[in-house]
This record gives sequence, structure tokens and C-alpha cells, in this order.
Amino acid sequence: MSTPVLTAVAWPYANGPRHIGHVSGFGVPSDVFSRYQRMAGNRVLMVSGTDEHGTPITVQADKENSTPQETADKYTRQIGTDLQGLGLSYDLFTRTTTGNHAEVTQQIFLALHRNGYVVPKTTRGAISPSTGRTLPDRYVEGTCPICGYDGARGDQCDNCGNQLDAAELINPRSRINGETPKFVETEHYFLDLPAFTKTLGDWLGTKTDWRPNVLNFTKNLIDDMRPRPITRDLDWGVKIPLDGWRDQPLKRFYVWFDAVIGYFSASVEWARRSGNPDAWQEWWNNADARSYYFMGKDNITFHAQIWPALLFGHNGEGDKGGEPGKYGKLHLPDEIVSSEFLTMSGSKFSTSRGRVIYVEDFLRDFGPDTLRYFITVAGPETQDTDFTWDEFVRRTNFELANEWGNLVNRSISMAHKNVGAIPRPEAPTAADEELKALSRKAFDTAGAHLARSRFKLAASEAMKVVTAANKYISDQEPWKLKDDPARRDTVLHTALQVVSDANTLLTPFLPHSAQKVHEALGGTGVWAAQPELKEVDDLDIAGRVNPILTGDYAAEQAKWESKPIEVGRPLSKPSPLFTKLDPALGETGPEWAPIIKE
Repeated sequence: MSTPVLTAVAWPYANGPRHIGHVSGFGVPSDVFSRYQRMAGNRVLMVSGTDEHGTPITVQADKENSTPQETADKYTRQIGTDLQGLGLSYDLFTRTTTGNHAEVTQQIFLALHRNGYVVPKTTRGAISPSTGRTLPDRYVEGTCPICGYDGARGDQCDNCGNQLDAAELINPRSRINGETPKFVETEHYFLDLPAFTKTLGDWLGTKTDWRPNVLNFTKNLIDDMRPRPITRDLDWGVKIPLDGWRDQPLKRFYVWFDAVIGYFSASVEWARRSGNPDAWQEWWNNADARSYYFMGKDNITFHAQIWPALLFGHNGEGDKGGEPGKYGKLHLPDEIVSSEFLTMSGSKFSTSRGRVIYVEDFLRDFGPDTLRYFITVAGPETQDTDFTWDEFVRRTNFELANEWGNLVNRSISMAHKNVGAIPRPEAPTAADEELKALSRKAFDTAGAHLARSRFKLAASEAMKVVTAANKYISDQEPWKLKDDPARRDTVLHTALQVVSDANTLLTPFLPHSAQKVHEALGGTGVWAAQPELKEVDDLDIAGRVNPILTGDYAAEQAKWESKPIEVGRPLSKPSPLFTKLDPALGETGPEWAPIIKE
């Protein structure tokens, strides 16, 4: 039975181009998952967009001597191009500066307000003495008063995981210019997180199959939750829809509050653009739907604690009770798929420190599927993982070019040379049947792994089929069977059937090359659909044009099953699927790569 599956992908800040560390956490894993779910027959809605509010955008705008909107416009288009190049199959990749997003954010807030889950509170806010501007908590750092970690942010300590207030930090300093901030009294709305202690605790208690890093981290936060500010003194963001607040020039929602609501607002926008404004309800008001959230481990708090609290509050299901808001009872996350960090020389990628490999550069020189494959089989799925050029070259040359590419090329080349089409099998032997049974079985095994976001294990199952097929060809030696054409054709038919199966198994990971293999096997039409980058009018703001990623994925032919190949289908001489890289590249990387000093 077909299931509605929401793939909710973390929203990248629109303050610069994406690097490969970013897409290792939120990008490639979410697309592998979505492509598999579509192939398995489920109704997928994959949504995200650029996060364009808050201080990160204003800081970047100041650096570039531009406005926040101009900065967001520039980078959201660049990010869209990067993600399109990787083949990330969004149903809608939008942005948080749309009129639709502002309206949905305000409606969620009003429901929380009516149900008593947001409260006004006077607090001490950080001000930059040199500019007079507000410093959001995450732009103040210092020593954590709880664990002593030097480098804690004003909103939380990444070392101990505790929520903090910037005024509590020991020796606080601005992350922008290093100066000591001034703290002044200001009034803001706070999310009453303690009012969700029992609700969140009971809910987390049902999530026994979550990744341990997510579940353990979140459970540790429940016992010490404090009210968290959801408004800020800033002139860039969504306005607060209450009398006495909406017209204040320096009162906006905190960027973290409106960003997590983006998963829902993007679904609403997608529905409005689809011609059926209520279509989002299939994923959000449906108890049978399943929702999966993809992000890096630094975002666990917002997706496993804060966003569920907002949903419970909107639904009137927190510890205080209440009534559902405008959108009815909204579906909570079924699974939080958090990746660890992709690092270089043991450190996180850092634009400011020059430790960065941009997606744009990588795609230009190596194409999308080599990066997708590396992230899948050697990426940070369950632990921090170092990216090295040596490992990238090894994986590309020996696994993609020598194993998979060589299997495709020699199987199709021999069939083309000897028959000119997919040959007819005559009398299959035990070896033939054993190989085909192995490839058929892989659909169940790899599919089970993909359904649980165990991408390395799924890719490993697919590559086991590739390895077995290469051994089969070497053992059967069809090039020596000129005097026995019936046996030769049976061997080649078996090899091509398994190439077809392996191509299907690898499609979620390698969609671009999967299309080429489909065509090399004589197929026509779209096998694995790719996203399109479009310019569209904002649905609510006259004169505003927004870039979006979207696609027609219903037209693709790839299905998660072993499909018999068509005897007699004409074959052409194939082109190499992957180009082997110069081994010397493993020592230095390309010219544009950063030089990392140990």
C-alpha cells in the first residue's frame, strides 16, 4: 500500500555557497531516501528552502555592502544551482522570505499564543557597543557556566547540550568583532518549553528505534528545559502579529522559530502551486503518513525538541492542553535522521579558515555521482568522518570505474559485438540462476536498509551484486564461447539482467549515471528524473520573483524491483560510465583545493 512520506530537509542559510560538508549532512542522504521511497511506490513530498532571516544574513550583507534581501537573493540562487547540480529531487525548495512563509509562521504563533504556550518576559539582551545593534544569542560566545567549556554560544553549549542565556556566559564576547557586549533590558515572547516536559518525555519514550545519538541527546535535554525566546530585537525577519508588536520596527521572530516552521510552510506553498491548496493535508493531517527529518547533528535540538514542542502547542496537546490551530492536528516527526560531521584533517569545514571544498568546484571537475557515492559509502552517517582526496580517488577508481563501470561496459560491449541486441537465453545453468537470485534478493535487503536510512549498508548490498557479476563473467569467459553461441548468449543475457538489476539498486545513489545505463541497455525516456531550477512569482508579494527547485518525478520509470530485460532490444557500443582519476590527485587534490597543514 502506498504511504505518504514527508522528507523534511534542513534549511541552509542563504549567506554563502554550499560546501561538501553541508550536503553530506542534509543533502545527499535525504535525496537517496526520497528516490528510494518513490521507487518503492510511496507518495513522497520532499521540501526545504533557504533560511534567509536573522543576523547571519545581515552580517553577510554588511560585508558585501548590500541589503539583506539582495544578499539572500544572490545566495539562494547559487545554493539552488548547487543542489540542482547534485540532483537533489525536491518537490519544492523555496525560501523563508515568501509571503506564504510569513503567513504560516504567524498562524502557528497565534495558535501557540491562544493555547498559552508563549509568554511575554522582560530579559537582558546583548547589544553591540560599537554599532548599537542587537546581538542574537548565537552571536555571543564565552565560557559555559555549567561545564566550563570555552566556546559556548549564548543560546546553548554544544559541549554539554544545555540551553543557555547569553547574559549567563562567563567572559562573553561578540563572535562578529570580539568586543564585550552590553546587556540591556528588553521585552520578548518566550516559548514555554517547561509546559511540554511530560508531553515530550512521553513522546520520546515511544521512539525506541531512533538513531542513538539523536535519542540520547534529546532525552538528556528534557529534565532541564527552560523558556526559550522566540522574538528578537532586529529589523530583518517575520513580524509578530499582535497589537503593540506588529508595528514595532525592531521586533521580529527569532530566526530559529520561523525556520523550523518552514517544513510546514513549504508544504503549504507546494500545495498552492500544485493547483490543490489542501494537498498538504495528505502529509500533515494524516495519521498514516510518515515524516523524516534530515540534518547534521548540530541541529538535533531544533528538530527533536523544539519543533515537536511547537507542533504539540499548535495542536493543543502540550501539558496545558488547548485547541488545534488553523491547520488542524499536525503530524509530528516519525524519525530524525541526523548525520555526524564530514571533516578535513579532523576539523569541521570552515569557510572563514579556508578549510572548505565548495560544491560548485567539486561538480565542475568531478560531476555529481562521484560525490554522492563518496558521501554514501565513506561519509558521516554514524560518526565524524575525514574527507581525503586519496580516499575519494580510491573509491572512484576502484569501486565506480573498475567495478561498476567496467561491468556495464564489458557486458554491453560483448552483447553489442556478438549479437547487436539483448541476446536470448537458452538453457540457464545453476551458476546463472544463482547470480540472478542473488541480485533479486538484494532488493529486499537493500530496500530494508534504505527504509531505515542505513545508506552505507544499502550501497554495500548493491555493490555485492556488482562484485558477484564481475566474478561470474570472469568465471564463464563468454569471449571463449564462439563455438557455443547458445551458451555465450545465455551468459551475456544473465550478465545484462544483473547489470539492469544493479543499476536499479544503485539508482538512489547514482541517478545521473543510472540514466546513462538505462539508455545503454536500450531504454528510452526518463529513468531517474532530475530537479529543475525555476523563477516563479511570489504567491502573495506583488513584484517579487523567487527561484525554486521542483521536478516532475511521476514520469520516471525506475521502480524498486527486478524487471526482466527485453530480448532483442538493440544495443549500441557503450561509452565509459566513469573516468578514472589520476592517482596523483590523491596526494594533492585539484589546484583549487585548500592546503591543510597538519
